[in-house]
Amino acid sequence: MRAALGSVCAVAPLDASSTLPTQRSLIAGERVASTSGECFETVHPGNNSVICQVEQAGEAEVDAAVVSARAGFEEWSSMTAMDRSRILRRAVQIIRDRNDELAALDTLDAGRPIAETSSVDVPTGADVIEFYAGIAPSLHGETLDFPGGFARMRREPLGVCAGIGAWNYPIQIAMWKSGLALACGNAMIFKPAEVTPISALALADIYLEAGVPPGVFNVVQGDARVGRMLVAHPGIAKVSLTGEVTTGQAVMAGAAATLKKVTLELGGKSPIVVFDDADIESARNASLTNNFFSTGQVCSNGTRVFVQRGVYEAFLDGLAERVAGLRVGDPFDPETVIGPLVSREHHTKVMSYMELARASGARHIVGGDLPSDPSLTSGNYVTPAVFADCDDDMGFVTDEVFGPLMAVLPFDDETEVIARANATPYGLSGAVFSRDLARANRVANAIEAGSVWINDYGTLPESVPFGGYKHSGIGRENGYHSIEHYTQVKMIYTNLGGVDRYM
Repeated sequence: MRAALGSVCAVAPLDASSTLPTQRSLIAGERVASTSGECFETVHPGNNSVICQVEQAGEAEVDAAVVSARAGFEEWSSMTAMDRSRILRRAVQIIRDRNDELAALDTLDAGRPIAETSSVDVPTGADVIEFYAGIAPSLHGETLDFPGGFARMRREPLGVCAGIGAWNYPIQIAMWKSGLALACGNAMIFKPAEVTPISALALADIYLEAGVPPGVFNVVQGDARVGRMLVAHPGIAKVSLTGEVTTGQAVMAGAAATLKKVTLELGGKSPIVVFDDADIESARNASLTNNFFSTGQVCSNGTRVFVQRGVYEAFLDGLAERVAGLRVGDPFDPETVIGPLVSREHHTKVMSYMELARASGARHIVGGDLPSDPSLTSGNYVTPAVFADCDDDMGFVTDEVFGPLMAVLPFDDETEVIARANATPYGLSGAVFSRDLARANRVANAIEAGSVWINDYGTLPESVPFGGYKHSGIGRENGYHSIEHYTQVKMIYTNLGGVDRYM
């Protein structure tokens, strides 16, 4: 079926056969033709059929987006915080009203199961915008009094911010970045991943409909060249990236030339530590969910599961049957749990790690195969896999696979497991399962990661910060702490008396 031209949000119900018109960048509230003369395809991962062509933005479009964003910033930042809050709240309501349409766009483009995009991605993204809309009017500076005067500290927006999204949570990441930036009074130019370019345009349409002035949220389409142009542009004050470590390193290096602020949310190889006094069923549930949700394409997943020897076999007992029972299939089927990987290229990478695991000497528990269903052969499917008795130095244990591959490792004591959990350049997330809360808190304190859960994994209310240690990133997203990354403090001192002569 073909969607109507115009807003990609107002379309007929989507499925795996849906196609869309050619997509363009959105600048100053209008879709603009690209001067680059280049297009690229975006495909549905479930069958690798082409969804649409996308015009690659050139330098002219990036420059126009910066000019547009600067004009939008002047208007947006001069509004009262309450006015900005009202507009963002209207956007939240439109997002919630169109939840199913937005979810279907990301299922079509990213291949993530509709059960996830409709119940997690869109609702939690809306929650983040609502959170920041709520606190926008409360953002304020402070005053310090002195004998001869007083100092005012004003919290001011940065200006034009660039957001560079990842392909695993296309619209959620766009909402996370834009909700925070706009609530603080900034404008944003957003570049979605070229693999998943569609839903950011729908979000831009919603912002315009809600009353966000044109130019405040622009979308520029394209590959890494567009990202490099944004990072280098002198008219941009900040770059926020979600992506791989190597991309983060390149962004940080590029931003240094103009001393841009950066927020980097990068990769992870997170540990789940299960002690012998843990609720094993809860630990098993958390481990499965946080290895196989989104077909394992989640940066914060706990892909190294350390289990104390006293409960090691009990933890593994029945795991093969449970994992084998996870439904692999069409992501538009509400019963599907494991959808396709995002691209053929990524599928090849993940399958290479499955082969590496098989050859490693680790115990193969289940999965890691192409599914037998002939209807899935044209898509990027793989069955979820578990390998046990893993060593810390096995390649699939050390590397971020970004696919449905769980490694289970035995350990003996607390000191040992802390050292092994931290023996990684990553530091995004982690978890501890134990009924001994003193021990659980000791270990949680010792894990080098930005988010650590005790007897849980992955719970991220919009009011808590998310980000990493070490190679997993710089800065935080969500929560009040992130305001610091999208505002700057100006000190204004007022002298209430005369100025003495010193010279």
